[in-house]
Amino acid sequence: MSETVILGSLLYSHIIPPILAFIGVLLLCSGIMDRKMNYTLIGMALFFAAGILPFLILPAVLG
Repeated sequence: MSETVILGSLLYSHIIPPILAFIGVLLLCSGIMDRKMNYTLIGMALFFAAGILPFLILPAVLG
């Protein structure tokens, strides 16, 4: 049981947020340079989600 908690907490705290943030920054840059508001807004949402989601998910995972 504890290995599952450690893997889940590692996944949600150190693996998924940097991936979301990286994709968010790429979409932000692409949206701003191409003047596509959709990409810019999605990039902003992903970047902020990368910062906030660990605080929402980890308490549920760690119990």
